[in-house]
Amino acid sequence: MSDLKKLWIEETHGFHLRWLLARGVLSVFPIHTGSRVRVALMRAVGFKIGHGTLMWGSPTVTGDGDLYKKLEIGEYCWINVGAFFDLGAKVTLEDRVSVAHQVMFMTTSHDIGSADRRAGPLTFKPITIGAGTWVGARVSILPGVTIGPGCLIATGAVVTRDVPPNTIMGGVPAKPIRQMPMDSGERKAVLRDAEHVATQR
Repeated sequence: MSDLKKLWIEETHGFHLRWLLARGVLSVFPIHTGSRVRVALMRAVGFKIGHGTLMWGSPTVTGDGDLYKKLEIGEYCWINVGAFFDLGAKVTLEDRVSVAHQVMFMTTSHDIGSADRRAGPLTFKPITIGAGTWVGARVSILPGVTIGPGCLIATGAVVTRDVPPNTIMGGVPAKPIRQMPMDSGERKAVLRDAEHVATQR
């Protein structure tokens, strides 16, 4: 009987009825419609999402335990299509964070195991994205990373370490390109640098 119980737990540990029902309702909305309804329904099932946040397409959300306490999104954030939230630990997006297409927030990894199975025991570390940061398309943010406020993470980057405020990062693994300037002319130059790094990978 204990084997059956263990099997049941293994097969259902990531099952969240409220989120499943919410996704069923949201499935009738085309991707670029209902961005406010999507956020309102996610709030209704228990996720903490601030006023003015918009979400295009329903994110993929995984994890066990009290899933709804492990995702906190601030005010006036934009989250585009295909966001993936691995909620083994908490993911926090502060106010006015912009998330482009298919960004992955990965809080779960493994210790390195022995030669017969290199993916050893699971580890869990939270992720925090500072206010005003723009995370480009198909960026992967790895466990334990804190990105400071006002940053720009270039398309396709893999962020493996903390990022200081107002920094542009790019590459695999992501490295600092330069500090973000404040005037519009310098901002355009920084964006050109970021695009160049993304295309040279």
